[in-house]
Amino acid sequence: MQVEFVRAELQRLLRQSPFRAFAITLKGGERAVIEHPENVALDPRAGSSSDFYVLTGSLRLFSTFADVSSVALLSGGGAAPGEAVAG
Repeated sequence: MQVEFVRAELQRLLRQSPFRAFAITLKGGERAVIEHPENVALDPRAGSSSDFYVLTGSLRLFSTFADVSSVALLSGGGAAPGEAVAG
């Protein structure tokens, strides 16, 4: 996935109202469920750092937008068919 596309999708999902949980999957297979918009920290400016942080429950994840393989909305505890945001 392209860095700016991933950044834009994460920003869109973090700002949705009402907020809906989503999952970020990395190329290595790691998966982070984002249940609250404050679980993710990133520099929102286009062209800025491609790093992001996830802090949720016991998960502490530091990664880059280039490492993201997919972002999907969640419905009832898992990715709902037809609700993939990017892949």
